[in-house]
Amino acid sequence: MFELAVCAEMVFRDLPMAERVRKIASLGFAVEIWDWTKHDIDDLVDSGARFSSMTGYIDGDLVTGPGADALLRTAGQSIDVARRLRCPRLNLHGTGLDSRGLPVQPAQVITGEMWLAAQRTLTAIAELGRRAGVTFCLENLNTQVDHPGVPFARAADTLALVAAVDSPYLRLNLDLYHAQIGEGNLIELLRSALPFIGEIQVADVPGRCEPGTGEINYPAIARALAGLGYRGTVAMEAWASGDDEQALQRFRDAFTIGSAASLGT
Repeated sequence: MFELAVCAEMVFRDLPMAERVRKIASLGFAVEIWDWTKHDIDDLVDSGARFSSMTGYIDGDLVTGPGADALLRTAGQSIDVARRLRCPRLNLHGTGLDSRGLPVQPAQVITGEMWLAAQRTLTAIAELGRRAGVTFCLENLNTQVDHPGVPFARAADTLALVAAVDSPYLRLNLDLYHAQIGEGNLIELLRSALPFIGEIQVADVPGRCEPGTGEINYPAIARALAGLGYRGTVAMEAWASGDDEQALQRFRDAFTIGSAASLGT
């Protein structure tokens, strides 16, 4: 019912990246990666894996002049890599993140001028996507645990910006792990965001491990998505709590409608 994908940055970490990608693909999942500049793209192409998402920029932000220029420039570079990987979606954040997940352009207060600047930048990003035939996805983050100081982090913020641009080439990467920490009420969030969702990412809370390790009832989420008519990608962007293959199986069970896990038995 859903295309299931797995973030190769977070599982099978004892393997080189190309081997991780092959392992995930061999288990029947699509693959997601983060910063493509850290990987051998030739090796990833040769893996034969199906890629569903990758980071769509190298640096930049949505609101400052130089930051927006950098975002657009490096988004163009990312499009070239996405074409090689046949990757349909490129991920964005409110600002660039450093190696610790902290914002390179932090903001504690978002002004009206910043909202307008972000909308202009994202409109230009959507035009890049239209010309290239790819979709950029703006991801929500949490500021309480993982990404303090990131502007436009809440799902409500990313939804407002994507709706304001209103282009099929700019959608939401709706991360339910981040949304649970920052906002909660996940099924209602899915209902309100559904027209603008490009993909959904999942991990459990607390701990950011696979579904079934925390407080989120992911089988209920899966049933709600099915009932809403969602048939797109659900990606596990999560650490394995133990055995990697078992973690991927728990993810698959949670999002397989009709499985024992999905039915709550």
